[in-house]
Amino acid sequence: MNRRGFLRRASQAAVAAGLACPLRAACAQSQGSASVLSSIPIVDTHQHLWDLSKIKLTWLRPPLDRSFTLKDYLEASRGLNIVKAVYMEVAVPADQRLREAQYVIELCKQPDSLTRAAVLAGSPTDEGFEQFVARFKNSPHVKGFRGGLPAKQMSNEQVIKNLRLLGELGMRFDVNVPPQSLAEAAQLVEKCPGTKFVLDHCGNADPVAFFPAGRTVSRAAQHSPDQWRRDMDKLAAKGNIVCKISGIVDNIPEYPLTADDLAPIVNHCLDAFGPDRVVFASDWPVCLRGMSLRDWVGCLKEVVAYRPEKDQRKLFHDNAVGFYDLAMSS
Repeated sequence: MNRRGFLRRASQAAVAAGLACPLRAACAQSQGSASVLSSIPIVDTHQHLWDLSKIKLTWLRPPLDRSFTLKDYLEASRGLNIVKAVYMEVAVPADQRLREAQYVIELCKQPDSLTRAAVLAGSPTDEGFEQFVARFKNSPHVKGFRGGLPAKQMSNEQVIKNLRLLGELGMRFDVNVPPQSLAEAAQLVEKCPGTKFVLDHCGNADPVAFFPAGRTVSRAAQHSPDQWRRDMDKLAAKGNIVCKISGIVDNIPEYPLTADDLAPIVNHCLDAFGPDRVVFASDWPVCLRGMSLRDWVGCLKEVVAYRPEKDQRKLFHDNAVGFYDLAMSS
């Protein structure tokens, strides 16, 4: 039996036994613990945290329906050489956004905190967006905002004005859209040349779209591979956007993904955006719907192992430090 077949059977056995998490060790095992515990420091640009005693979230479902704190993150990332992290908003209700901001800013201020910066909740479609973001223009910890951005709103003049304002304030905006909206996102990014954008989760690519013909899975692909590649290339042609290598491991939680499954997505992103405009991100704990943080790091390291070490260092550390101005963060 080959390695992939063994791992799939082990995963199925784990589920049948009622374990909390199916086996997701394909990536970490494939390269050995010595490679995972690399000497290259890592900056995690997409760290979710929530304390349900402080904020209320309506979207949580198992296995995410509990608090995930910095203490939990430190345990999950032990030995991975993650040296800094950027908090990512967690879709709190609108009336709790200020509470979320205060919570994470205080966390960033703690001298021993791994979390050094934050991307807060806020959509350029929101009424009062300008006033809300202006509250944080002097905060060294708030680096940008993320919020819902439907394709039909991307040509709205007020939305464009609000995104240009972020650029004037030195802020960034995370673009988190389905693959079907990537072309519209490229047009929007082009209209805001003074604003830095981040494309979340490899453009939300679906690994199923890249599976070889004949593989049996529980659902159809969410997009065509050619459409995703074409529209990702349009975005990559805009010099004011970087791509987060993240968020592709939880789209099909019942299927134990391997590095081979993820390589077509990762490699296209790295080649399209180039070594200077890609950043690592964990999407923890949301990634737990597909695999552990350790296994995701292991998977990605396997995919990029053949690339120059300097490019690996840019992906995992250097680009994030520069893009988020983290060099002065202790």
